[in-house]
Amino acid sequence: MIDSIGIDTGIIAFILLVFVVILLICVVSCHMRLGRLEKRYKMFMKGKDAQSLEKTFVRKFAQVDKLSEISSVQSENIISIRKEMDRMFTKYGVIKYDAFDDMGGKLSFVLALLDSSNSGLILNAIHSRDNCFLYLKEIVKGESYVMLSQEEVEALRKAVQFGVEELENSEESVQRRAQKKRKTSKSEKTVKNKKDGND
Repeated sequence: MIDSIGIDTGIIAFILLVFVVILLICVVSCHMRLGRLEKRYKMFMKGKDAQSLEKTFVRKFAQVDKLSEISSVQSENIISIRKEMDRMFTKYGVIKYDAFDDMGGKLSFVLALLDSSNSGLILNAIHSRDNCFLYLKEIVKGESYVMLSQEEVEALRKAVQFGVEELENSEESVQRRAQKKRKTSKSEKTVKNKKDGND
């Protein structure tokens, strides 16, 4: 019948052989994928049945819920701590001085304590030969409602600028080191050029 159609049986056999090879490759590929999937499944289900697997999922979901609850509590605690820190004294300034001309050693001092909003207090300790007097003044947003002495003003200024001066000094130190390094490099280049010229 095939011969009556005029198609060579060899061509048909070759085409069928190609299809068989393709199908065989597909079967082998599917078998390998199925094997890998089976290994993963066995590893996942190792030592578990349907009931124990369900318990595992329930336990994991409970742990996730607990972690979420703990995270929420910690976030609230962090917010509370930040609010408390805003009210804490985080900046200070100290000035030592001689309150009386007949005394040395700078035993008297002014201590300024401020929070993040520059509110706090100034403590002035005045030492004499026989006594020590303490004076306390309130500071609200960097200002005092009573007159401040020169030492108190300086201590307040240092407290308000707490951390800023240290940062500026650090930046200046870095700039000085960079300038010194550039000068050294220029000097070395000049010496090298002179040596090359002499050669």
